[in-house]
Amino acid sequence: MRYLNRKRVYIENQESLTFVQTDKPIYKPNQKVLFRVVSLTKEFIPVNEKFPLIYIEDPKRNRLFQWKDVELKGGLVQLEFPLSSEPALGTYKVVVQKDSGRNIEHAFTMDEFVLPKYEVLVKSPSVITILDNTLEATVCGKYTFGKPVPGLVNMTVCRRFSYFGSTCYGEESKAICEEFSGQADIHGCFSHEVDLKIFQLKRNGFQMEIHTEATITEQGTEVVLTGSATTYITSTLSVVSFENVDAYYKPGLPVSGEIKLVDGRKKPIANQVVEIQIAGVKNSSYYNTDDQGRAHFSIDTSDFTDEALQLTATYKKLDYCYDSNWISPQHQTGFSSPSRFYSPSQSYLKIETRLSSLSCGEHAIIPVHYILKPELIKDKEVVFHYLVVARGDIVMTGTHPLKGKENKGTFSLDLLLDIKSAPLARLLLYTILDNGELVADSADFPIEPCFANKVNLRFAEPEGLPGSNLNLHLSAAQNSLCAIWAVDKSIFLLKPEAELSPQKIYDLLPVKNLRGYYYKNENLEDSDTNPCMPPKKIVVEGIRYQTDTYSYGEGDAYTILKDFGFKTFTSAQIHKPNICVTRTNVHYRVYDAVGGMAAPMTAEMNSGAEAVETTVRSFFPETWLWSITSLSGTDATLPVTIPDTITDWRAGAFCLSPAVGFGLAQSTSLIAFQPFFVEVTLPYSVVRGEAFYLKATVFNFQKRPIQVSVSLLLSPDYDASPVEKEQASYCLPVDGRITVSWKVTPKTLGEVNFTVTAEALKSTQLCGNEIAEVPPKGQRDIVIKTLLVEPEGIEKEVVINNLLCGAKGSPSATISLKVPENVVEKSARAFFSVLGDILSSAIQNVQQLIRLPSGCGEQNMALLAPNVYILDYLNTTDQLNDEIKSKAIGFLVAGYQRQLNYKHADGSYSTFGERNNEPGNVWLTAFVLKCLSQMKRYIPVEERHLIDAQNFLALKQKGNGCFQITGTLLNNALKGGVDDEVTLSAYIAISLLEMPLPVTHSMVRNALFCLETASQQKDIPVYNLALLGYAFALAHKQDKVTEILHTLQEKAVKGDDGSIHWERPAKPEVKQPLYYAPRAPSAEVEMNGYVLLTYMKRAPSPSEEDLAAATKIVTWLTKQQNPSGGFSSTQDTVVALQALSLYAAATFSHSAEGIKVALKSGENSLREFQVDKSNRILLQTHDLPSVPGEYSAVVTGNGCAYVQTTLRYNVLPHPEDDPFALTVDTIPETCEGVKAHKEYNIVLNVSYTGKRPASNMAIISVKMVSGFVPNKPSVKKLEKQAPIKRVDVSATKVELYLEKLTNVTVHISFMVERSFEIQNQRPAFVRVYDYYEDESTVVPYSAPCSKVKSGNA
Repeated sequence: MRYLNRKRVYIENQESLTFVQTDKPIYKPNQKVLFRVVSLTKEFIPVNEKFPLIYIEDPKRNRLFQWKDVELKGGLVQLEFPLSSEPALGTYKVVVQKDSGRNIEHAFTMDEFVLPKYEVLVKSPSVITILDNTLEATVCGKYTFGKPVPGLVNMTVCRRFSYFGSTCYGEESKAICEEFSGQADIHGCFSHEVDLKIFQLKRNGFQMEIHTEATITEQGTEVVLTGSATTYITSTLSVVSFENVDAYYKPGLPVSGEIKLVDGRKKPIANQVVEIQIAGVKNSSYYNTDDQGRAHFSIDTSDFTDEALQLTATYKKLDYCYDSNWISPQHQTGFSSPSRFYSPSQSYLKIETRLSSLSCGEHAIIPVHYILKPELIKDKEVVFHYLVVARGDIVMTGTHPLKGKENKGTFSLDLLLDIKSAPLARLLLYTILDNGELVADSADFPIEPCFANKVNLRFAEPEGLPGSNLNLHLSAAQNSLCAIWAVDKSIFLLKPEAELSPQKIYDLLPVKNLRGYYYKNENLEDSDTNPCMPPKKIVVEGIRYQTDTYSYGEGDAYTILKDFGFKTFTSAQIHKPNICVTRTNVHYRVYDAVGGMAAPMTAEMNSGAEAVETTVRSFFPETWLWSITSLSGTDATLPVTIPDTITDWRAGAFCLSPAVGFGLAQSTSLIAFQPFFVEVTLPYSVVRGEAFYLKATVFNFQKRPIQVSVSLLLSPDYDASPVEKEQASYCLPVDGRITVSWKVTPKTLGEVNFTVTAEALKSTQLCGNEIAEVPPKGQRDIVIKTLLVEPEGIEKEVVINNLLCGAKGSPSATISLKVPENVVEKSARAFFSVLGDILSSAIQNVQQLIRLPSGCGEQNMALLAPNVYILDYLNTTDQLNDEIKSKAIGFLVAGYQRQLNYKHADGSYSTFGERNNEPGNVWLTAFVLKCLSQMKRYIPVEERHLIDAQNFLALKQKGNGCFQITGTLLNNALKGGVDDEVTLSAYIAISLLEMPLPVTHSMVRNALFCLETASQQKDIPVYNLALLGYAFALAHKQDKVTEILHTLQEKAVKGDDGSIHWERPAKPEVKQPLYYAPRAPSAEVEMNGYVLLTYMKRAPSPSEEDLAAATKIVTWLTKQQNPSGGFSSTQDTVVALQALSLYAAATFSHSAEGIKVALKSGENSLREFQVDKSNRILLQTHDLPSVPGEYSAVVTGNGCAYVQTTLRYNVLPHPEDDPFALTVDTIPETCEGVKAHKEYNIVLNVSYTGKRPASNMAIISVKMVSGFVPNKPSVKKLEKQAPIKRVDVSATKVELYLEKLTNVTVHISFMVERSFEIQNQRPAFVRVYDYYEDESTVVPYSAPCSKVKSGNA
């Protein structure tokens, strides 16, 4: 016999299974994302592959960071990524790019969340029916460590109208509500049975849900938190459904399945009778449901010949009555329709399935029913063949010879289903009869996911004291590489699906359940496998009949083989007849997914949506362990220290063995808890002279009462007296607590420590009805809390900088510290710093170079760019160490993330990002383009951001080479500077050349043409000359540079100390301080920085003459630095530090000689500083003992040192000729009613009254009165109010960014709330100031219950 056939099959390369694990599913700003990448074969053996690219993607699809050519060792790699302080909120992805080009993605969420002290859980039924009369609602308060909260519970239960909103009746027209209240019980709960009559569940016109909202006011602290729950209302009273019914019926073999009966709440209805009717059969069958609401049924099909069995399951019947105003109850009926299976010989097999999953490695005894046509098995041994398919492969084959000659009966298969068969074993059983017919059946057997590497992880003890040591035991296959983690269990309460599980690993398999011929968008079914044939026709007494012996819903052997995805080469009969379709024999039926007829749809009138069990939880993400360890044997004991947090830790581990493969340990828990502990509550900060109540609450959570003493350590830093009569000890019953309070008045400024001790005491006295017991562990708990005590008034800062060189004699500097008469008592403090390097201070304080808010696009760049200059400088001078490099690169990564928040769709950037259709800023875009290009040397920068910015600038370049102005610049001191096209073009040309683009690039060439034309004008402003000079220096146009520097020298201002600098021709008047020269304005520092850059860049290496001129500029520049190494604002800091870094690199010496700086007060030596090669970038400081005071610094040795003295003091503001008109009021104005003590609105009215038409960008800084915090939602609403562009909120301050202020008054209002009761409250201050100029106004205000009129207008 010769057989020829052709089939299409799909062939693909086998890829490794790759997954990503993060330590947490959700993160907050400034946290670090820890993650691992793991690769396995489909047999779960680790693979050491190499990934071309791994990167982090933010919600806007920006690539934030990337790792190239990452190699796995032992099948995994562990990486980390720091998030910025202001990341975009939403879903982030870790993307792993494979060699094939396929990406593996793992998502995590970035959100702002705050852990409340406790959580409120509202429990109510998820669903009720319209016939229910009552609803049980329970409100429970639990602390984050799981114990009950005592307090008052208020509960409101409402059912809203479908349409509401009457202007006449307000809230009453929105919903029907009832309110209940009561004290929480010993479990922290309050329950109430709500009578539902008032809610009219059967009436239309209402929403089909009841909403329960509750608050708990914590006893003792009055802290209030809210929780809620929703109960859906359904008109469905019961639902009957068919489950696990055979897809086909085979005449002669039973059809089996289950019926399931549930009520409207989806809960099983037990011990009830369900009727099953079969279409065409007069008698019904009745089944009783078990405890799960289920009943198994089996139907004898010997007498059935219909094309389908139409089954109907009924529980109860109701007469339907329609009324548009009322809702009718319903009982839903179940339907199933298994189709007939085709066999020309009426021979069938049926494999019995199992309802539950099999355990891995279990022997499965599988019963098989058969019925074979006797004529076809006579005198022949019948052999059944079976095979098991798992993960797309045949993993087992075998035969079962039929014993005996019976044509109908049962037999069993004994199969060992192990890890190779998981997660789904598909059994195919068949035999071929003498007539060539293939008789077959199939069944699926789910198997629990399992792994060959048996990993076990456990703590030595189930509980431990915070801060104590214990062992973590790990076991796995020999020589396994194991990854361990332990996180706060509440992390996965919000996102349980994020936890690594066996199912997640099995889900990686490319094929778990291969079915049919449709695979990866390819239809692989071969055509003409079963050509149609005309229907048979017979003639009886002259009448023509057309027969059709099967239906279109019938199954056949081909259907079973196709369901396995098998391409079969056989001459056996596997197809049912395919009758050609004619107009006379077309029948229409609709079949469901398994061949049965689809059940009719039933609608539930006015019912609510499908009820979903929803629990809202907040959590505090905390990662304790995240490490990798190698096992030399099969066991390891790891010593660990329990963190101080009182919580429940969940630990896990997976291990990778080259021989055995992957294994995942079952999660284990450790409760970090102590039998009793003390919790101290105090405000974040107070002003000196204010008093507050320090409360210490002791909790007893052991199973016996205890006797405790509670004490506050006395200190000269504060006065403290007990609020109530002090006791030697207190009795704490089981689950009890006691609060002890002291009235505290701080006496010193700065950080004050409060130490509270609670100790369990031995006692023979009864505590309740029992003798108090001392716990075996944790008999004492000590808590140290820090309080910031601030001086009255507002802070002033004076910085005195000196450059001292010790080559000749012993040069010295006299430092005279004086304060004004109106200084706040004891607020003056000063410190002296020695810097061996001109950039020492900036290196140590790179993220706080300016003492101003930094919440916009330009300010972020001011923090970002200096990192590049510092890294360049330290690299050039061989001073870069791993610590500084790591810190600087971390800042670059975080700043890069933040800057992308300010990007526009057209590739540009603006100060506050894309909002209100405002255009991008050309100047800022050039600044960003330059910095991102330079950052590429140290961190990955996505190329498209550079291309987008460059394309945006190219579109803004005009035909004459100059650039068109778009967007708003917030520093109008530079008008005549970057607000004219020439200077803007110079700035952009500088940015392009610093990227660097070549001079021959069309954008650069055209921009230089613009600048050369502009340089021929007369009376060019100094700022413009400085920019033009630097641009020409970068372009190597020496003649132009020489000409500009000559002009600048003529306009230079020479100082008595040999310094030179340049000033604006008409700068604003500056109020002269009492004793100290004012710091130069921002624009002048920037201007001098450009001149210094010109000298440093006019030649490949600066000449002695250029360095001499540069040194004179540096002498002046360093006097303008603040204590952090920056300057007064953004652009001056960026430009000056860039210039200083180039100067420092050019003048750097590797000489090992050092110098000494002696700090003296009169003749008394305070400290001697040593500065040499080993510590030149170290910032050395010393607090000065008294202010006012006279000090001196003397330098000996060869070399130079930069010495800086910083003086800070507080003064009370007084009315002056202020540049801003500012009034501050509160609503209510007076202390009327209870509400005024707890919350009020701050109302600001502000305008600019200075000598310019408008201010630059202005900041309004509102300090909170002690004990009050801003109401964040009310503050955030201000972002929608012009001219406010941004708001920043913290516990003690609100900062508002305004584009500018004019003489038009701006009205601002927001709410604050009391967080802590403070006595003798001092006024707080509101300060409005120009970000770029030394213009500010300060006004005090008080809370309504400690009121003074505030304002200067």
